[in-house]
Amino acid sequence: MSPETAIAALVADRLARRRPGDPPLILGLCGAQGSGKSTIAARLAKQVERSAILSLDDLYLTRVERQRLARAVHPLFATRGVSGTHDVTLGVETIAAIVRGEAVPLPRFDKAIDDRAPPSTWPCAPKGCQLLIFEGWCVGARAQDAAALVAPLNMLEAAEDADGTWRRHVNAALASDYPRLFAPIDPLVLLVPPDWSTVLRWRTQQEEALRRTRGPGAGVMDDMQLARFVSHHERLTRHIWAEMPGRADLCLTLAEDRTLAA
Repeated sequence: MSPETAIAALVADRLARRRPGDPPLILGLCGAQGSGKSTIAARLAKQVERSAILSLDDLYLTRVERQRLARAVHPLFATRGVSGTHDVTLGVETIAAIVRGEAVPLPRFDKAIDDRAPPSTWPCAPKGCQLLIFEGWCVGARAQDAAALVAPLNMLEAAEDADGTWRRHVNAALASDYPRLFAPIDPLVLLVPPDWSTVLRWRTQQEEALRRTRGPGAGVMDDMQLARFVSHHERLTRHIWAEMPGRADLCLTLAEDRTLAA
């Protein structure tokens, strides 16, 4: 059985239980960078009539908003990714409109320009949506205990967040703002890779594909830039692996080739 097949079975079971007039099923799909979330989501959406996909990556604050946050709180907030760099209200309002059955525009973020795409280019969720797949690297995540934030986790934190200002703000945002964004999710699925080095390898493969199609520039990172970018996500990713398996509706352990290991 593949990860996609296991998730499709869960979705089919949940949809079969629904009655006419019920709100859409909102599937939360959480997985580290490069774990195949987008591919799985796209294939699932094709299997269910009147389905839509919302990516957490498409809810990033605009570049101007992140630069403002970087000046006001910490320079690391100029980089998209962690809690605090998303427009939570936009996500909450989008999901609420889908729950009401509206044909709502789905936000899109253009990573090539590191900014939100013009609203005129956003696709729309279908009216009367049956299934919303909400996917992202920290979808459904919960905040860490304060004690876990004291020591830096990696070189990025040690060199650029020695006093913990950035990681405390990230954690506070996750604790205060994101619960309302994640509250409608049911069921929650977690994809777990073998280890952290695999995450970097998978993410490198993605970037190499972009280099081949786009060439240098256009938002494409070299290996050093990519390693630094991924380091922003390491703390919360490791916390998710430790905390989420006990409460996720489905936890799938992946092998190095992204097939299902357990």
